[in-house]
Amino acid sequence: MKDDRSNMEIEKVIRASMKITDVPAPELNHKLKAALYQQEAVLRRQPAVRKLSIWYLPMVLNLITFSLLAVFALIMVENIYLSYFAAGVCLYAGLAGILLTIVGAKRTNIKEDITIRIEKRGVLA
Repeated sequence: MKDDRSNMEIEKVIRASMKITDVPAPELNHKLKAALYQQEAVLRRQPAVRKLSIWYLPMVLNLITFSLLAVFALIMVENIYLSYFAAGVCLYAGLAGILLTIVGAKRTNIKEDITIRIEKRGVLA
């Protein structure tokens, strides 16, 4: 292949194609603007911050922990009465944790304080 830099016709065609300015029809421009404004309005109506309440997380972890301890007591303790007693105490502690968490959340009104706020990212946030 040879490097043909002397071909001025190709260069003229390239320069002419670079100068072409294609302007869209005004109707198309208006339709696109209207669609864009509608999308912006929909995005602006959505809340900028998403809230995730985690007030129940300690309750769930407490219940899981004491349930596993109850199962462990049933499996490992050989005396049947002692194993049932230990499992009952563990389940009672789990249920008491649920009750204490619900009452504490209502009395102190900390549901709003124990909330993770996730901000919306993007242009319209």
